[in-house]
This record gives sequence, structure tokens and C-alpha cells, in this order.
Amino acid sequence: MATLARTRSTALTTAKITLAVAAVYNIVFGAWVVLFPASAFDLAGLEQPNYPELWQCIGMIVGVYGIGYAIAARDPIRHWPIVLVGLLGKVFGPIGFLGAVVQDRVPLEAGLIILTNDLIWWPGFGLALWLAWRAHRDARP
Repeated sequence: MATLARTRSTALTTAKITLAVAAVYNIVFGAWVVLFPASAFDLAGLEQPNYPELWQCIGMIVGVYGIGYAIAARDPIRHWPIVLVGLLGKVFGPIGFLGAVVQDRVPLEAGLIILTNDLIWWPGFGLALWLAWRAHRDARP
């Protein structure tokens, strides 16, 4: 029983750290996109968008998600809905990207941003949701 409690404690610490790091990453990434909207396209070798304001809006949304992750990092079990919404975005984003690649609208090489913005966070967000599910399941009478 002590081993299980230690494992859950370690898992909770891991989830909290993941969410805290994701918070910092999202806030920094969002600020970068808002302040320097052309730079991501330059790095990816893509044409500049006709409406950089739309990209800046995406940056604002990413940054706001970061604030949510910072809140969730304090208590991922209580704030599991924030984690769920974040994970859904991190799953649907790559799906949309793959659709654009298949339609030949963006090059596959531009997918590096999918790795850093989405895929690397799946395990930690999934862990946080699993812990929340276990906690809520175990709390039932």
C-alpha cells in the first residue's frame, strides 16, 4: 500500500511539473507569436500570411492556455477540466496539421511546431487526467 501511495505521489508531482512547464512554454510561445508574428513562418520556410493578426490571435489563445495550465499545475486533480481542454487542443491540432499536409497546403517539415506545441505534452496531460479519474473514482461512496 505504501508503494502505491508513493507511486501516486510521484505521478502527481510529475503531472504538476509537466503542467507548470507547459504553462511557461505556452506563455512564452504565445508572447513570441504576438510580438513577432513573422518569425515562426521565417523559421519554417513558409510564406508570410496575408493576415498576421490571425496568427497573433492564435498566439494569444496559446498564451491564455498557459495561464490555465499554471492554475491546473497547482492541483491537477481539482482542475482536470482545464487539463482535458488542453489535451483536446493538443490532439486536434496535429490532426488539423496532418489534414493540411495531406491537402498539400503546408510542408511536413513545418510540423516541428506540432512536436513542441502538442505531442511532447500528451504523456503528462494524460497522466494528470488519469490521476483525476482515479481520485474521483476512489472518492465515490
